Amino acid sequence: MSTHPGWPARLGPLQVSGGVVAVRPIRMRDAAAWSRIRTRDRAHLEPWEPTSESAWDARHHVTNWPGLCGSLRAEARKGRMLPMSIELDGRYCGQITLGNIVRGALRSAWIGYWVEQDVNGRGVATAALALGLDHAFGPVGLHRVEATVRPENEASRAVLRKVGFRDEGLLKRYLDVDGQWRDHKLVGMTVEDVSGTVTDRLVRGGQAQWI
Repeated sequence: MSTHPGWPARLGPLQVSGGVVAVRPIRMRDAAAWSRIRTRDRAHLEPWEPTSESAWDARHHVTNWPGLCGSLRAEARKGRMLPMSIELDGRYCGQITLGNIVRGALRSAWIGYWVEQDVNGRGVATAALALGLDHAFGPVGLHRVEATVRPENEASRAVLRKVGFRDEGLLKRYLDVDGQWRDHKLVGMTVEDVSGTVTDRLVRGGQAQWI
């Protein structure tokens, strides 16, 4: 039985310029889409992701998904993370994860996401992030969510600003990314920063609508 108050769950859907966005738990049958997108979009994704000793194509072969999916879902059942898939018009197009969930006096987590290159600039990542944050501050019961982003990643920084994250500082040589120790911006948000819900903010701004 799950010990996580926000797992499993399906979030959305929201209508954005790119289509209908929903978020739901990862599943074994995501394997083919995950492998195809991650392999095809290597040039788009690799510059922003932690360095690995294994080759990109080998790491994202379809046969690796069952083990990865199983381990992530096991962590979700223990209440340590929420590994979710992003859907656009019912089709898998990326992932969003709440990780390092800590309870007690801290009640915090980090959030990270990626989407396939073809949906960039269409409101998909922004909608998924808003849905994930509302879930974190609502059913999951967190007080704070933070994210880290490379200063050069203007597209991701714009998404984080749209949903209301605030800059909290610069982490020098924070993470080994794409073969080098890279600086990262730290951004954060607490439940007190949210008036209504994060998705309400998008709807009021004309960036999304409930369907």
